[in-house]
Amino acid sequence: MKVTFNESNKSYRFKLSDLKLKLAAEGIVTGILTGFVIVLFRLCIEKLGHEVIKIYQIFLLKLWLIPLWIVLLIAAGYILGVMTKKEPMLGGSGIPQVEGVISKKLKMKWYRIILGKLIGGITAIGLGLSLGREGPSVQLGAAVGQGVSRILKRVKIEEKYLITGGASAGLSAAFNAPLAGTMFSLEEVHKNFSPMVLVVSLSSALSADFITSEFLGLKPVFNFNYVYAIPLKYYLYIALFGVIIGFAGVFFNIVLLNTQKLYSKQKILPKEFNPVIPLLVSIIFGLFLPQILGGGNDLIMSLTLSHFSLMFILILIVLKFMFTMICYGSGAPGGIFLPLLTIGALIGCGYGNLFVNLLNLNNLYINNFIIMGMAGYFAAVVKSPITGIILITEMTGSFNHFLSISMVSIIAYLTADMLGSKPIYESLLKNYLMAHPKKENNS
Repeated sequence: MKVTFNESNKSYRFKLSDLKLKLAAEGIVTGILTGFVIVLFRLCIEKLGHEVIKIYQIFLLKLWLIPLWIVLLIAAGYILGVMTKKEPMLGGSGIPQVEGVISKKLKMKWYRIILGKLIGGITAIGLGLSLGREGPSVQLGAAVGQGVSRILKRVKIEEKYLITGGASAGLSAAFNAPLAGTMFSLEEVHKNFSPMVLVVSLSSALSADFITSEFLGLKPVFNFNYVYAIPLKYYLYIALFGVIIGFAGVFFNIVLLNTQKLYSKQKILPKEFNPVIPLLVSIIFGLFLPQILGGGNDLIMSLTLSHFSLMFILILIVLKFMFTMICYGSGAPGGIFLPLLTIGALIGCGYGNLFVNLLNLNNLYINNFIIMGMAGYFAAVVKSPITGIILITEMTGSFNHFLSISMVSIIAYLTADMLGSKPIYESLLKNYLMAHPKKENNS
């Protein structure tokens, strides 16, 4: 009997190792393909975004061209509206939809998502809407994972693993952050820490990061040149900042969900015209405050290179927040990931400036508060503090602030939790399912 048990045990372990090896190989394929897709996605958004900024500079000299631009944006917004009406899975971030697919509440047609999200995301984000590339990147990666599974004719459980791996690869490629991509898939998307999920997620994320690094370079997304550790005697003020950013994150979630409801209830325009609203609003910012346009990469870096007054920072916070709500609520393809990091960075910059002025602290530490603001706001909004800590550490390329951002993140998370705030992607999925009946979801 003992021999039989041992042989059976060895056979089981062999099969398990064989499955892990197969999933790792499939994860690498998924990651490589996702890497190429996201490189195309990022380059197109960046190129279009730069051209749009140039166009607004021309408009300041040739005002008579603005009406032509208005017509173009109305047409683009209408096309985006039609696309998201015909295929609701294309709208918004894409992360809630991926979570719905993983939990078997939604179905996804991978080839339609890849083509539609590429076109829709590039158009919406590239034209200046305050939306991020990371949510669409996660959905694109998940669709690639499903495509690999379908082409290889894998069983449902393997398809689920590959969708999760693709999502991990998508975030990794969007931010050059493979560890954060892996953790996000485990903590937020799959909500499972099994060895199988870990193997496929990590192999996908690393291979996707290799591809994007080859094309876009090895530098972190936010290249903070100097980040010094804040003295421990100031950590009481850091704890207070964690509470403040926690409240701010809860406010973000409340307003975002209510903005979606406002758009769904408006009867003035057909639903297809919802994306037209933020595109027309973007003209005002394009002409007078172009820093507000897009996800916010350049704005975050400008905070580290220029000294803005506290009043101007407050104006940027309010306007970036409002524009993000208007953009995401419209249902246009694009995520909230990068905009929320930008708002968090602005809040951190404002608090840091106040902190420096009141306590006469060296202004070199303002960068620390910008970084803490991003991590804490992410933890409060998304309710995934571990992912936030790893993500910001990878994106900034420094461990000097690890203790402080960990402290802010956990305090912000606990503050949001005590106030009863739900994870934003969970709430967005709930709204999506209510807006789109099960019959339509399973079609």
